[in-house]
Amino acid sequence: MRLLLQQRPDGREAPRFVQLQLQPDLLGGWELLRESGQTGGRSTLRRAMFPDQATALLALEKERDAQFKKGFQLMFAQGADAPR
Repeated sequence: MRLLLQQRPDGREAPRFVQLQLQPDLLGGWELLRESGQTGGRSTLRRAMFPDQATALLALEKERDAQFKKGFQLMFAQGADAPR
C-alpha cells in the first residue's frame, strides 16, 4: 500500500511531499516507510516496524491525518485497501 501526499506549490519554491508505504517484512511483521522532502531535491527516509498489519495500518492512518493537518493533499493512493 502506498500514499503520496503533497503541499500546494506557493510559487517561490518546489512543493514538499510525503510518501507513506506499508509493506510486509520477511519475518512476518510489517514496516511503515515514510519518505519526505522537497520535490526534485533531497529526501529523508524513516522506517518503523510493527508486529502485525492492523497496528501498522493504524500508524499509517495516524501519520496521514497528521500530514492533512499540515496542509498536505492526497495525490496518489495504491493498494486494494488503501485508506483515503
